[in-house]
Amino acid sequence: MRAGRLRTGLKGWGGVGAMALACALAVLAALLLPMVHSHGGGDGSDDGGHGVAHGSQARAAQECTDPEKQTLAPSGDDGPTIDEIRSREGEKRKLIVGVDQNSYRWGYRDPNSGGDAELEGFDIDLAHRIAEDILGDADAVQFKAIPTDQRIPAIQDGRVDMVVRTMTINCDRLEDVAFSAPYFRTGQQVLAPKSSKITGYDGTLAGKEICTAAGSTALSTLEQDRADGTLPDGVDLRTTVPNQLDCLVRLQLGEVDAVVTDGALAASQAAQDPTVELKGDAFTTEYYGVAMKKDADDLVRRVNRVLEQWRADRAGGWQHSYDRWLSETMDDAAKSLPPTPQYLRES
Repeated sequence: MRAGRLRTGLKGWGGVGAMALACALAVLAALLLPMVHSHGGGDGSDDGGHGVAHGSQARAAQECTDPEKQTLAPSGDDGPTIDEIRSREGEKRKLIVGVDQNSYRWGYRDPNSGGDAELEGFDIDLAHRIAEDILGDADAVQFKAIPTDQRIPAIQDGRVDMVVRTMTINCDRLEDVAFSAPYFRTGQQVLAPKSSKITGYDGTLAGKEICTAAGSTALSTLEQDRADGTLPDGVDLRTTVPNQLDCLVRLQLGEVDAVVTDGALAASQAAQDPTVELKGDAFTTEYYGVAMKKDADDLVRRVNRVLEQWRADRAGGWQHSYDRWLSETMDDAAKSLPPTPQYLRES
């Protein structure tokens, strides 16, 4: 897709380039095949709409053209996944969330805050909101920092209850995990030194070495474009790293010519290091979602209800978090809002 322009303001944030280097060095899925954990009426006629028909799931599996719509309708009902989380005793009674700790303004530890810096950022705000809804305590969260390529294994292995980590909803991932409705809109974009002659995702990348995170949408997009013959000639994709911030370090050290990642993350990295900038417009349109186990119907529905409430809360919700963390690097919140949620038709 060559859609969804995403313009970003490149406001310098002096002195944080070193922080980046220090940090770096230091649904199918929601379609749940088969639907054996439905907790409402078997015909899906309860308020939460549980009980998606298997036939609908099969059709969606064959026609995954809008992955951001492949999720379950919101519900406040409890179920086995939520019951299990609540049954944890003592200090273990927490929501376990996989996050990033190196993505500036999304999930990161500010080295300038002193002491044991707490995780903060847009994704962290959302995780606290979910914990408050499920456990009645916004601080009842155990954060686990996981690299990009470990997001899905961490969910499947049960190391985390969910991942809130700038994770793009796409059809391939829907084979392995369930996603919430989208909570942010972005797109792939090129990041390069301001002095570079690279102008965007175009012929100026020919013969250049690009860094991407292993397991990222950026890498799969570029590999697909190479297979389709649309990747500029001679682009070198050999450099992949566990975490996206490592690409910024490679760029700073001159080991690669450019980085391709989500525009939202690229804008934050440009804010960390005023010597780099986004080049050209976004060349895809993508959506972030909260990822969970494929059979966690009740948790998916509960998170979708939280997301609806978070977006509607004008005092301390989505807009508040956006203004606090992202408004300095993204030039217009309206361009980042996800679409009005659409859910699977249930019968």
